[in-house]
Amino acid sequence: MTVFLFLCVLALTVVAALLFFRLRQQARLLEDARERIAALGQPLDESLEEPYLVLTVRVLDPLSVARRESRSARIMADHMPNMISRRVYQEVMREVGAELTSRGIEAEMNVEYR
Repeated sequence: MTVFLFLCVLALTVVAALLFFRLRQQARLLEDARERIAALGQPLDESLEEPYLVLTVRVLDPLSVARRESRSARIMADHMPNMISRRVYQEVMREVGAELTSRGIEAEMNVEYR
């Protein structure tokens, strides 16, 4: 009986310790959130970058573009649609980049997977 009571007390101590550490973690997260909320009310730092515009291009049907532009894509589009779509976006980015460069427009281009 004493061993059983000892094991129960030990288990309750472990649970209490785990709850205590979880409570401390939650308190830290809450304090961080309070600091971020307080920072929102402060005036913006003048050294921050100005907001900028972003142009997003989405090819609505990349597989049909690939089939139209490439003989090998006609065969592979049904078997590897993700790879073909990725290649279409890379090619569109390359062509748009070449056009911008030819016009003397500096641009940063990225492909984002969402």
